[in-house]
Amino acid sequence: MKGKTLETTKTIALVAHDHKKDELITWVKKHKDILSQHKLIATGTTGKLIENHLGVEVKRVMSGPLGGDQQLGAMIAEGEIDIVIFFWDPMEAQPHDSDVKAFLRLCVVWNTVMACDSSTADFIISSPFMGTNYQVEAPDYSNYLNRNVQK
Repeated sequence: MKGKTLETTKTIALVAHDHKKDELITWVKKHKDILSQHKLIATGTTGKLIENHLGVEVKRVMSGPLGGDQQLGAMIAEGEIDIVIFFWDPMEAQPHDSDVKAFLRLCVVWNTVMACDSSTADFIISSPFMGTNYQVEAPDYSNYLNRNVQK
């Protein structure tokens, strides 16, 4: 992927650990008008809560511990997700910590717009780029992909 244009209607992944779900729902309610203009995708329970509070359709993948983080990670790698809002709990170990780390790593690898707290999410959602096309510069991994591999 050399670069990607984020269209006016963004695909936004919304994820929250159990102890952060209330915080994410509060944030979602605060930004209901803007979020309802975009395509939303979320992990299992979080998606159901968002649907209930926003009254809009949310595409749902599996719950995080059941593979939802990995499903979203694959979508990031394929360029199918534009923005990630992931309220993760820094105070509690998760049974799928390695999946969470891999997901966050993929967000950085593919230069995905990402917030892990409400302040950063507020900055993203209020950005003038939310309502316009935006050109994302993807890193060039050709040297890595074409490196000389020794047996």
